[in-house]
Amino acid sequence: MRRPTLEAVAARAGVSRATVSRVVNGQATVAADIREQVLRAVDELGYVPNGAARNLATRRTNSVALVVSESPKRVFSDDPTFATVIRSVSLELEAANKQVVLLLAGSPESHGRVETYIAGGHVDGVMLVSSHGADPLPVALTRLRVPVVSYGRPAVPVEIPYVDGDNIGGAAGAVRHLLERGRRRIATISGPLDMIAGQDRLTGYREVLRDSDRRSIIAVGDFTRESGAVAMRQLLADDPEIDAVFAANDLMAIGALHTLRRAGRRVPDDVAVVGYDDIEAVRYTDPPLTTVRNPHAEQAAVMVRLLLGLLGGGPADPVIMPTELVVRAST
Repeated sequence: MRRPTLEAVAARAGVSRATVSRVVNGQATVAADIREQVLRAVDELGYVPNGAARNLATRRTNSVALVVSESPKRVFSDDPTFATVIRSVSLELEAANKQVVLLLAGSPESHGRVETYIAGGHVDGVMLVSSHGADPLPVALTRLRVPVVSYGRPAVPVEIPYVDGDNIGGAAGAVRHLLERGRRRIATISGPLDMIAGQDRLTGYREVLRDSDRRSIIAVGDFTRESGAVAMRQLLADDPEIDAVFAANDLMAIGALHTLRRAGRRVPDDVAVVGYDDIEAVRYTDPPLTTVRNPHAEQAAVMVRLLLGLLGGGPADPVIMPTELVVRAST
């Protein structure tokens, strides 16, 4: 069967093609009785608007790219926060009648591919997630003049609106909690230092210890469970008297718990442990993990709203969202 055309609808409704076009595009300049006539003809013929033609005319695709600068394994297997962000973005865009296009940019080769795709006009705007300091995409996309927002403060000096959690304040609250529990030798497992979240959570840790005249004890991880286990082994070897550790995310804290158990250290009796993010798994660790709740789903929804505001021609100011300490048995 041939697809019904705009002209066929116009003939059935007894109006002009231009009138049908105004009705199907939602314009309010058509009288109510004429609109009803056109809609009845649309229904009788089973007419479906040609989205490609409409997009060509409006220069809009109604699609938005979600660019995650991590490997597929990290996004789909290792870190559940990415699933939370993707789900929240998808729901928010669905409510706005827009489509999300997921693009992974976890390698130098993929950066060029993603930039070329976006430069081709396939999406109306871009949301960047998990950018690292060496990531060329924030600067490249700014140069393309495509609307861009970032999940997290960008690691490079570009003027991109962003939404982030209060990483410095969240880390500081975690360390103050450990001090209030009487812990004296508090170490940290930082995140990767080419990411703003890693830098800011380390800053919060250092500031509190400096104010309390205690020295920093630092091992660097990469936000993976394995790096947390390795870093905890390093910390115990360097300073066996450690009685607390703040890990800059929950996955590294879970790795640290594994190492402490294998080393015969009781949690929290010998070493208290605090994580960051409040992923679901930490409720079921042994013991359940004290952590800083980072509102990932809410941040992702706000990121979408920032981008929609940009697409509508409005301004978009950075948003910093509060965190919350969730105390469980590990401290």
